[in-house]
Amino acid sequence: MHILRSPREIAQMRKAGLLVWQAHQIAAALVRPGITTGEIDAAVEKFFAEHNAIPLFKGVPGKVPFPAVTCISVNEEVVHGIPGKRVLREGDIVSIDTGCKFEGWCGDSAVTHPVDKIDPQVERLLDVTRGVLELAIDLMGKRNRWSEVAGEMGTFVRDAGFAVVESFVGHGIGREMHEDPQVPNFVSAQLRRNGDFALEPGLVIAVEPMVNMGTKHVKSLPDFWTQATQDSRPSAHFEHTIAMTEDGPWVLTGPLGPKDRK
Repeated sequence: MHILRSPREIAQMRKAGLLVWQAHQIAAALVRPGITTGEIDAAVEKFFAEHNAIPLFKGVPGKVPFPAVTCISVNEEVVHGIPGKRVLREGDIVSIDTGCKFEGWCGDSAVTHPVDKIDPQVERLLDVTRGVLELAIDLMGKRNRWSEVAGEMGTFVRDAGFAVVESFVGHGIGREMHEDPQVPNFVSAQLRRNGDFALEPGLVIAVEPMVNMGTKHVKSLPDFWTQATQDSRPSAHFEHTIAMTEDGPWVLTGPLGPKDRK
């Protein structure tokens, strides 16, 4: 069972979400040929430290604890890439995923960036992945249950000729980064059986479509964390933390908007 948050709690979560949005602006400004993924990670870590925000990713348990405050995944890497000495080059795409906890509440978001000029078909992959997240946010204010949104997300991606990653899904978020419910970007058997949920005020979820140019299947790389496409074709990833309010969906990891002035 997932927890519904009060308007006051959602307002507190917005503080964390805004810090995540600001961290992404710092990262975006650094994306260029010649920079290393480790340099981008260091800038985000510095920002979180300056604002007394706790990075959500660093130290996450695994065979090797995750060593960074961002997941940075390049080209065929889908999610959970470890930043380091890799140098970005023109034509790459780079997915940056990060989150923080501030005053006890979490925010989580991801963006895929082009590195200068990229192949037109890869640019279309980014447009479709960004577009399916925007579609989901819009539909959250118009549909009653998540399965209705997830079904339209899957159709949107397939109609564009791409594949939705099914090995990883979005999630509830609040006091912890990963809470119930699971939030798939497609209609799964589990969603039909017992995983569906109502889109009601107080729901806070991280919606994060991952879209591949080729196969939906992924493989684990030897670093124990990075997940890459099985066919080595590019993948894109966009994510926002979104709260359902009486006025509809509120993107907590987005820029300042009308709801912030209420």
